[in-house]
Amino acid sequence: MTRAEPQSNYQKALMGLRELIFSGELTAGSDHLETELAERMGMSRTPVREALLTLESQGLVKVRPRRGVRIVPVSAEDMREIYEVLTELESLAAENAARAGYHETELVALADAIDAMDAALAQQDLVAWAAADERFHAELVRLGGNTRIETIVDRMQDQVRRARASTLYIRPKPLQSNEDHRAVYRAIREGNATSARARHRAHRQEAKATLIALLDKHQLKGL
Repeated sequence: MTRAEPQSNYQKALMGLRELIFSGELTAGSDHLETELAERMGMSRTPVREALLTLESQGLVKVRPRRGVRIVPVSAEDMREIYEVLTELESLAAENAARAGYHETELVALADAIDAMDAALAQQDLVAWAAADERFHAELVRLGGNTRIETIVDRMQDQVRRARASTLYIRPKPLQSNEDHRAVYRAIREGNATSARARHRAHRQEAKATLIALLDKHQLKGL
């Protein structure tokens, strides 16, 4: 058995800072010093600085010389552009998945994600719901069978995850979202490519409208 290589301090700093950002512990728009973050991570400044430069290239932070680091908020404009791309690519993935003729046993992960979303809402656990929702979308794209779509969508998930984290507790209870996912699943299972694409497209458009309205209402702007 091959042993996993130990993580470098840079990798630990990168993963740790990403988790702090996505969990909301480092809030959007907040400012921090490198020394503060290094102390928080229990590391020297060098790996933390390297990690911050990587996060800046990913659009998650802004490193400002002599003024520290700002956690970049996700704006309504960001989400409008991102969701336009996601809507088209994921809807095509749903269509391709329906055309692929999967057996129901090959759609278990998709169905399990929906069941997990239902269970999470029954328990009023929005964090678990968001995790299951993310699994559904990732599996949908995988089933679409286009690796380039997978790559592009994956690059956008960080921003989507951050926007969802900032609005998770102020959005309406996502009951309709669960029903939308179930309709997409049925269309894929039945091989109805037109319906799969249309239902997923409508779902993503509604999600975009809800998220952008919340970002605008609460004035969650970018830099």
